[in-house]
Amino acid sequence: MEEIKHIDNIESKKSELVRVLVKGGILSPGDFQKIVLTAQKLGAPCIHLGSRQDILFSLKDKNRELLEETFKSIQIDFDTDGESFQNIVSSYTALDVMPTTHWLASHIYHYILDTFDFKPKLKINITDPVQSLVPIFTGNINFVASPKENYWYLYLRFSEIDPKPWCAPKLVYSYDLSEIAKKIEASNPQISGLGYEEIFEKAIEGIDKKLQNLEQKLVFGEPTSIYYEGMNRVAGGKYWLGLYWRDNRFSINFLRAMCELCLETNIGKLSLTPWKSLIVRGVEEKDRLSWEKLLGKFGINIRHSSLELNWHVPVLDKDAQEIKDFLVRKLDKMDISTYGLSFSIKTGHMIAFTSVVIERIAGRSEKAPDSFNILYSKDFNPNLSEYYYFVKGVSLETIPALLLQLSYKYYDQLNVKSLNTQKKPDNKKNTDSSNKYQCSSCLTIYDEKLGDRINGIAPGFEFSKLPSDYCCPVCESPKSAYRLL
Repeated sequence: MEEIKHIDNIESKKSELVRVLVKGGILSPGDFQKIVLTAQKLGAPCIHLGSRQDILFSLKDKNRELLEETFKSIQIDFDTDGESFQNIVSSYTALDVMPTTHWLASHIYHYILDTFDFKPKLKINITDPVQSLVPIFTGNINFVASPKENYWYLYLRFSEIDPKPWCAPKLVYSYDLSEIAKKIEASNPQISGLGYEEIFEKAIEGIDKKLQNLEQKLVFGEPTSIYYEGMNRVAGGKYWLGLYWRDNRFSINFLRAMCELCLETNIGKLSLTPWKSLIVRGVEEKDRLSWEKLLGKFGINIRHSSLELNWHVPVLDKDAQEIKDFLVRKLDKMDISTYGLSFSIKTGHMIAFTSVVIERIAGRSEKAPDSFNILYSKDFNPNLSEYYYFVKGVSLETIPALLLQLSYKYYDQLNVKSLNTQKKPDNKKNTDSSNKYQCSSCLTIYDEKLGDRINGIAPGFEFSKLPSDYCCPVCESPKSAYRLL
């Protein structure tokens, strides 16, 4: 594959980008039209969508006065200083597209988002754990809907090196989310060095009477394939339309025409997904032909395969896009099934939110080729925030065959999970006092009778008493990767 130097043109320079912070990923067609027209006036050739439901376009004319005039009129924040501020991510876009928590309706999202009257510097996620379109734990402050109406779990993670987000011991009320987030940000958690418990206690001062006890742990649904493209019928006879561009370069002319059609056909809201796609909801049957004509006029393809769609690629990263395109072409020829799987290309710092991660390790010199690690999430569920290595240090050309093997592993564990749920309890007592544990990554068995000679563990040593940093002697997966046989 031809090597492409990172940041090699004006569109790749993030310092020359305008980031439009679309709170919750929800905006009106009228506001989107003003954003598109402003981008066009500033010489932007296209629009990009970010993984935090933001809009990005490159600046050729740094006319700050025009930017401020536009965004003040539509009451949407923008940022030209890189990552000074963060967008608030929400799973509103999953409504009508995927199953959702019973009490989490459109007006709940709108009311909560309206209470956020400040520009956050920390990443904030407001999500439904039932859906799998929007990642749950990619924020620093993660509010996750609980079964109890209008109450949320709170998970904090301020560093990418923290293996898992910290769960607060109380449920918080819907209309206190903004105040809690503001107080957490005021604690300066990334600088102050305060612990999660102390930060939480400071954040709930004055509202602690509204909190509810944490009666049950957060339960995640099974990860499902995300198909967010094309015209899809929903209850009531209306449709939602998912629009996706392979290279994340959305045509200015098409977006202008799309906004005009939205206004003509009374479409009230547009929503952005973290998968760099756009969802138009509320298309009526009588207007369906108009939308099909629009797509045909601009040559918009809405028939991408699931294999093409279920990828997270960092925005404006040409290397990552090339790697994805190469792998999709190869996997398509292999007739691989990826139902239930999602993939990311990791070329720098980012929190993974897919079931499979392809991590690039740069070569030690300009002439040395890159190598890659392949990781997969526990139970292939990215919400569990626990990843294991499948292979390390392999070449790009070998990845398609390895992903095929990994897909077999995924479907094998589905069968095991199905059998485990059907297994009847055995009332007979086990006469063997020692246990066996199996690494879920490479299937190596730790037998308490035998111990682990490689790691210096004597025979008869109980698995539960192994140190927390114990690793599999074969694949180096952590102790948590083992399951009792």
